[in-house]
Amino acid sequence: MTAVEDFGVRVEEHRRELHIHCYRMLGSFDEAEDLVQETLLRAWRRRDTLREESGLRAWLYRIATNACLDHLRAHPRRPQPRSAPAAADPGIEPPVSDAVPWLQPYPDALLDAADAAIERETIELAFLVTIQHLPPRQRAVLILRDVLGWSAQETAESLDLTVAAVKSALQRARPTLREHLPERRLEWGAVTEPTAEERAILRRYMDAVERGDPSLLPGILRADVWQSMPPEPIWILGREAFVAGWTPAMVGPEAWGDWRLLPVRANRQPAAAAYLRRPGESRFSPSWMGILRVEDGLVSQITTYGDEVFPRFGLPAAL
Repeated sequence: MTAVEDFGVRVEEHRRELHIHCYRMLGSFDEAEDLVQETLLRAWRRRDTLREESGLRAWLYRIATNACLDHLRAHPRRPQPRSAPAAADPGIEPPVSDAVPWLQPYPDALLDAADAAIERETIELAFLVTIQHLPPRQRAVLILRDVLGWSAQETAESLDLTVAAVKSALQRARPTLREHLPERRLEWGAVTEPTAEERAILRRYMDAVERGDPSLLPGILRADVWQSMPPEPIWILGREAFVAGWTPAMVGPEAWGDWRLLPVRANRQPAAAAYLRRPGESRFSPSWMGILRVEDGLVSQITTYGDEVFPRFGLPAAL
């Protein structure tokens, strides 16, 4: 193997963790794919600047972080205040987090393939939405310091900042997290997969949909549950509004058809992929994916995506 080929092999070994890093920075699975390719291209062009082999991983992270910052400078965006919900129960306070329409889910199978353990608290959707509220450089500092555990000096060198500037950025970033993260998030702990309780709730949710029985839904939903549907601005607030919205699709003359759901692992959260067989059809076709957040044994939030996300999860084209 030539030196050039060996360099390519060694860099390729870090592709998955670099993709996860870019995903945290951008919130978009697809854009992260593009930025990893850009990172590897920049690494190839700058391979002569790698001083020590032991520093390869940090060197790649530096390139990836700055590639993401360049991308965000060229394509600036900020979370948007949520419009009024399509349906809402009276008296329920809306969530504080703004809409992040570009947020995409991440398959746990790919998280498991990374070299390092990817803890739920650093990859769940609530965390990703929150850090999108940070200016890009603050976001980079927070990820390098609090997620990857880099020192202030290492972070400063990676971002061409002073140590004082890194500390200042981190001090400004942390209050934003406290403001936007769910109130009880810090009690969830640094787990790497859904808990037994969450899996049980997911099974009950799947059973209610498959049986077409909306009367089973209230028993697993918090009164203030809310559903978002990125990239669409549509959202629903409250248990009664959620059940009322789903009932016509499940039962009655306007029911969509029969459902089959498959459990899915996404962003270290319980999730299900739904397949629909409409009247007169012989097979179940991809329909939507719901990712649940569970608090106190009840579903507090459902983030729903369309069937465009199915291929990256390796899901079948039909059942």
